[in-house]
Amino acid sequence: MKHSLDNYLDNHFIHKSNWLRAAVLGANDGILSTASLAIGVAAASDTHESIILATLAGLVAGALSMAAGEYVSVSSQTDVEKADIEREKLELKESPELELQRLSEIYEQRGLKRETALKVARELTEKDALAAHVRDELGINEISHAKPLQAAFSSGAAFSIGGILPLLVALFMPLT
Repeated sequence: MKHSLDNYLDNHFIHKSNWLRAAVLGANDGILSTASLAIGVAAASDTHESIILATLAGLVAGALSMAAGEYVSVSSQTDVEKADIEREKLELKESPELELQRLSEIYEQRGLKRETALKVARELTEKDALAAHVRDELGINEISHAKPLQAAFSSGAAFSIGGILPLLVALFMPLT
């Protein structure tokens, strides 16, 4: 049975790297920030309720902050990608031969012979010049394409999951 390229690529982990990075950072920050806050309040307070309230407030505020920060950060990356694509469209319109030569040089640097590189560049340009340049000149593809909402959700949810651990400790720790 033949598998499509999409099915083949789904078996690789690189597709998950963007949201996984945000999740790992979020969980780590959730554990450390929330635990640090709980410890600080526990050192300054003698009531169990204030420790729990501060820990819960830190968890909620941290999760929202991480999600918002990740969204803004990844949105900025998306804006840069869009600007580069628009610039590439203009370059393809104004100097298509120069752009064909650039694409050919990229393939040559990757190991193709000059004639083969030029042939590949021509064939890809005939099919979809912008897609070829976006992928091979700019390095933007579906795998690396920034997804702000996915990153924000991953980061905020992971912070919450990480922050639950110190909250559980605060809930069940005995006060001496």
